[in-house]
Amino acid sequence: MAAPVNAGTISPVVDYLRISLIDRCNFRCQYCIPDEAELEYLRQQEVLTNAELLQLLQDVFIPTGFTRFRLTGGEPLLRPGVVDLVRQIAALPQTQDLSMTTNGFLLAGMADELYRAGLRRINISLDSLEPETFDRIIGNRGRTRWQQVWEGIQAAYAVGFNPLKLNVVVIPGVNDHEVLDLAALSIDREWHVRFIEFMPIGNAHLFGQQGWVNSEDLRQQIRQRWGLTGGQVRGNGPADVFQIPGAKGTLGFISQMSECFCDRCNRMRLSADGWLRPCLLNETGQLDLKTALRSGVPLSELRMQVQELLNAKPTINFKMRESGTTGAYSRTMSQIGG
Repeated sequence: MAAPVNAGTISPVVDYLRISLIDRCNFRCQYCIPDEAELEYLRQQEVLTNAELLQLLQDVFIPTGFTRFRLTGGEPLLRPGVVDLVRQIAALPQTQDLSMTTNGFLLAGMADELYRAGLRRINISLDSLEPETFDRIIGNRGRTRWQQVWEGIQAAYAVGFNPLKLNVVVIPGVNDHEVLDLAALSIDREWHVRFIEFMPIGNAHLFGQQGWVNSEDLRQQIRQRWGLTGGQVRGNGPADVFQIPGAKGTLGFISQMSECFCDRCNRMRLSADGWLRPCLLNETGQLDLKTALRSGVPLSELRMQVQELLNAKPTINFKMRESGTTGAYSRTMSQIGG
């Protein structure tokens, strides 16, 4: 790791890689792919193959210190052969942690297979307990999809995923009235509800209309109803974790808008088409690993380039912390591989 960028700053160990398996999704969530967004999806040949991804993990990322991996999208369960890929990554002896983020729509029929393949932790998006509100958020204009997602959550819980986390992006005037109902899911079940501040990533128009809700305001609502104590849950992310007294699960708050955590970021991101990026919002030093790999660049050279980017990350983290992250960004979350 690089030395701290200034006195008193302790740089986190960067050993966590978020891997986007696909840029497509079967939902069109307001905060991820807003209505005004016109996307050009990757062609199949532009996406890293399973063999290429595994080679990068084994010969580039693991040798440079990565041991924790999260599979994302788009919607990762749309990736052909995803169960086999999970099995192969889980079988790598250096893999210390393997998790997935999904919208849950296909999960009911895949939860058991994924668990048997070696996946143990899962995050599922559940932005509303009201089917109509849920459909509004995901951009669904046909038959409601809420029930199928709910069945996916139940299936994941039944086969033993632990921790099972439910991600809630709180949008003012849309689902913020459900905060207490969603928090209550953590009381009787070992479910871990995570409230995420709405961010202006590829959705400047909607963000300008709706704004965002401060995590501390959400915590205050919950304190007034039940009280809050400190909590703990296994994971690699930036959530501040609390617990309703006596609850089986926990409540997490991801507060990038109000409580910037860039200086303690421990992750890098690999897009479905092979771009390695050090930051969700800053592409300084990004590497096109797919083109390099397919052009025959020696793996030793790729390891050196990744190490150089790792060495630069503490400075990138610090600069992002100092500059703030409240601007609007043109790429959507699905294109970044959120």
